[in-house]
Amino acid sequence: MQLRIGQGYDVHAIADGLPMWLGGVPIPSDRGFVAHSDGDVAIHALCDALLGAAALGDIGLHFPDNSSEWKGADSKELLRRVVEMLAAKGWKPGNADITIALQAPKLRPHIDAMRNTLAPILKLPADAVSVKATTTERLGFVGRGEGCEAWAVVTIIPL
Repeated sequence: MQLRIGQGYDVHAIADGLPMWLGGVPIPSDRGFVAHSDGDVAIHALCDALLGAAALGDIGLHFPDNSSEWKGADSKELLRRVVEMLAAKGWKPGNADITIALQAPKLRPHIDAMRNTLAPILKLPADAVSVKATTTERLGFVGRGEGCEAWAVVTIIPL
């Protein structure tokens, strides 16, 4: 069977009074992401990984942050469109592994909801979608609470 692997990365600054969305799930917090869309770094990294595996460019190419069409966009919709782009080229996701680096709030209570939200969009069982969270032990911009990073690794397989 033919297989391709892709990796993605995203980062957003954090500011007071904004919503925080990760993995398609609202995270209770008085701080959220500074972004053109909803700022969901986990989904943005996932989109980049999928697009990269299929050699279809990156999220900025397809959903530019200077376009009014994508202002405030729900990242779950971006992911749906990426999955459709893959299908148009004869590919589908095989699995996904996402790591989120955020100092606070703690994400463990939300991990299962993220997996269960992302899996149907990817057309995968939840056990093919891994979401992990870590802190940076108070080091760097993540550790100071200034931002959040996410990495994603995926496989894609022929339809």
